[in-house]
Amino acid sequence: MRASAGLLALLLAGSALLPAGSARAEEAPGRISVVGRASREVAPDFATVEIAVESRGATPAAALDQNSSAARKVAELAGEFGIRGPDLATAAVSLRPASRTVREPGGQLRDVPDGYQATNAVSLRVRDLARLGAVMRRLLDGGADRIGGVAFGLSDPGQTENAVRADAVRDAKRQAETLAEAAGTRLGRLESLVSPPREGAPAPMHARSFAAKASGGGVAVPIEPGTITVEAAVEATYLVAP
Repeated sequence: MRASAGLLALLLAGSALLPAGSARAEEAPGRISVVGRASREVAPDFATVEIAVESRGATPAAALDQNSSAARKVAELAGEFGIRGPDLATAAVSLRPASRTVREPGGQLRDVPDGYQATNAVSLRVRDLARLGAVMRRLLDGGADRIGGVAFGLSDPGQTENAVRADAVRDAKRQAETLAEAAGTRLGRLESLVSPPREGAPAPMHARSFAAKASGGGVAVPIEPGTITVEAAVEATYLVAP
């Protein structure tokens, strides 16, 4: 009993030497979390065009052979504009039975077999945007039946995307400083930085337009590249300075 009383007295004496507040856990520092955003409008430097040729034949082989010849001609015409190699690629090839609608003597309509239809779609990357309309006009005159669409893009988007991310980081810091000042505190060190934010970030958007087969006359297809919007977002968490 005496030993226990002596030990208790020693512990009490030792606790009296501890600085005030050391016996309780330190309070967690305050934090400020924000999402910084930024965007830039940049001019595209290439366009991707999907060109298709369609052919019909009495047999599958006849339809496909005729279509293959037309597709080769389109590729040759594209070569006149320097579009070849990795800038020229097959997008799709299809062959299916074709039909046509006939009217029966009684007035009813029905579909009857009408040979086969072959389609070959080719994707072209046009780097000289000033000649884009002329390329499309030439291919249409050379036998192309459909233009699926025109998509604009950037050959090296990484540089622009990195610059926009840096803008988003600066925007996040400005927001955090404004919040800290409004709360009567000071902004401390950066604790975490996430890109894209956990809820997701907007992806770069590409301008897109469509064109149909034009009539004869050799007029270049009017195309306006416009601009591409490159966006970025980051999630930043700062500690509040003590």
